[in-house]
Amino acid sequence: MEYVSSFEKQKIDAEFVHRFLTNSYWAKGISLETVKQSIDNSLVIGMYKNDKQVGFARVITDSTTMAYLADVFVDPSHQGRGLAQKMLTDLFEHDNLQGLRRVLLATSDAHDLYKKFGFTSLAQPEIMMEINKPNIYQNG
Repeated sequence: MEYVSSFEKQKIDAEFVHRFLTNSYWAKGISLETVKQSIDNSLVIGMYKNDKQVGFARVITDSTTMAYLADVFVDPSHQGRGLAQKMLTDLFEHDNLQGLRRVLLATSDAHDLYKKFGFTSLAQPEIMMEINKPNIYQNG
C-alpha cells in the first residue's frame, strides 16, 4: 500500500509522536501531556502506511501572518522514501499557510530538505531574538 498523509488530528498517534520526540535532540524528555497539547494547538500532518503512523510534522501559526514549522520526522524504518518532503509539500499547500509573511524553523541537520521549500538562513539575524531553553524537558 502507498503512503498517505492526513491533516486529521484524531488520526495522530500521540504516543508514537511522543516516543520519537522524547528521544530527539530537540525535545529530549518531553512529556506525553506536552506532546498532546502541542498537537491540539497546532496544524498537524501525519504520514501513514496501512493506517499505521510513520511520520509527523506540525506548524504553529496564526494562519494570517506567520508560522513556525516544528517536529518534522519520519520513523527511521520508513526514511529515504521522500516522506518528509511529501508531508512538507502537503503542509505548505494547506489553505492556512497561504500568504504568510514569515515562516520560521530551527534545525541542526536537515538544511538541504528545507532549502527545497525556500528556507534560507535569516536575512537579518540582527533583528531576531529568542528565549532558548534547550533542556527544559529534562529539568522538570
